Amino acid sequence: MDKNKKNGGRQEDITPDEVFDNVPEAADENESAEDIENQEMDEINKLAEELGKTKASLEKEKKEYLFLMAEFDNFRKRTLKEKTDIIKNAAESAFKGLLPIVDDFERGLEAARSTDNSQAILDGMELIYNKLIKYLEQNGVKAMESTGAPFDPDQHEAIAMVPTGDEAQKGKVIDTLAKGYMINDKVLRHAKVAVGQ
Repeated sequence: MDKNKKNGGRQEDITPDEVFDNVPEAADENESAEDIENQEMDEINKLAEELGKTKASLEKEKKEYLFLMAEFDNFRKRTLKEKTDIIKNAAESAFKGLLPIVDDFERGLEAARSTDNSQAILDGMELIYNKLIKYLEQNGVKAMESTGAPFDPDQHEAIAMVPTGDEAQKGKVIDTLAKGYMINDKVLRHAKVAVGQ
């Protein structure tokens, strides 16, 4: 049988060099597969290493977060306690300042029982009253001047409407039945007033 007939009538002329040229290509393909596998393993190792670092970093940040939360909770509790102490001490300080005035009242009452001199009693009461007003002013409490002023619902409480023939008196405070007081520019007690209409 002819060589051409065996191959279906095709003639293949392969030289020995061509055979050997094909062998290194196959080796290159094998090396490429190994290289790719090595690269994939390197990539997996890098990713595993990054994952480990990320987990460690996350754990560290979690611990720091918990520490900060505990610190903040301690700060909040400490601040609340200090605020409570300030409020208690402020009331203590205010009442401590009133005690000498109470002492004066007690002495004035004793003196009033032992004397018939109404002028001396009145003078003593005025002294105590002035001392109390001075103490209030030192602590930011001041009386409002209401009579004759225009009615202001932010400062006054109208408890009566008084008819007036004078147009200029309408809408103004005619009489103050109980003084109003301010503390540091804030109304402590509204003045009870009669308003002209």
